[in-house]
Amino acid sequence: MIPPVPSRRDAIADDLRDRIATGRLKAGERLPSESHLAAQYRVSTPTLRSALSVLQAEGLIEKVHGKGNFVRRHLRRITYIGGGQALDRQATDDSALRVTVHATRIRARGPLATLLKVPASSPLTEFLCLSNENERPHSLARIYVPCDLAPTTVLREPLPYEGVTTWLTQLRPPLAEVREMVSVRLPTPEEASILRISSALAVLAVTRQMADTAGRVVEAALLVLPGDRADAVFTTHYAIDERTASE
Repeated sequence: MIPPVPSRRDAIADDLRDRIATGRLKAGERLPSESHLAAQYRVSTPTLRSALSVLQAEGLIEKVHGKGNFVRRHLRRITYIGGGQALDRQATDDSALRVTVHATRIRARGPLATLLKVPASSPLTEFLCLSNENERPHSLARIYVPCDLAPTTVLREPLPYEGVTTWLTQLRPPLAEVREMVSVRLPTPEEASILRISSALAVLAVTRQMADTAGRVVEAALLVLPGDRADAVFTTHYAIDERTASE
């Protein structure tokens, strides 16, 4: 059987992929303009863009608005540790990985009010946490806390990510339950723009609720981790009956 002839889109994607793999196009290098590439491959601009979208979905190149297409640098993989521990310590200690935190007051609406089990329009403090690796967006987290657990000083005194997590741990009541829902989906247009990823690149989305011994949700978080740079680990500990263990 004669193998099918690859389309022009696939042929262009294969050629660029090979040039990246062999180092002829290096990480961080800007590709020639789309019009130049279209002329080089003798195709229309839509066909050329279709080929580039294949490589964008594979995480090999990225398009920066107003600047062009670039070969993506290899991004460090991080691990989300279940049970409310967020990112692993090695990732947060990494000198190349930095997290900026912006705190603001918002009102609970729609799914957010349901997640926090509060009436609509209840005041909340939102911590928008964006991690960057060498000034490039890496992952995104939104942490929500009822306003009575977050004094107004947090809006005036910016804290590092580690400071925020430590501060929240000290401020909130003892936890009795951490509930996490993990899904794989495509990013929203806003998430794709903030993280500078292709809208075709799947993300690991974690929705987390933390409740105290009275059943009140004292913290909720929405985390978005692009699938090309994140893993998740969940460990279950079982209580062992000492009498059974000694038999």
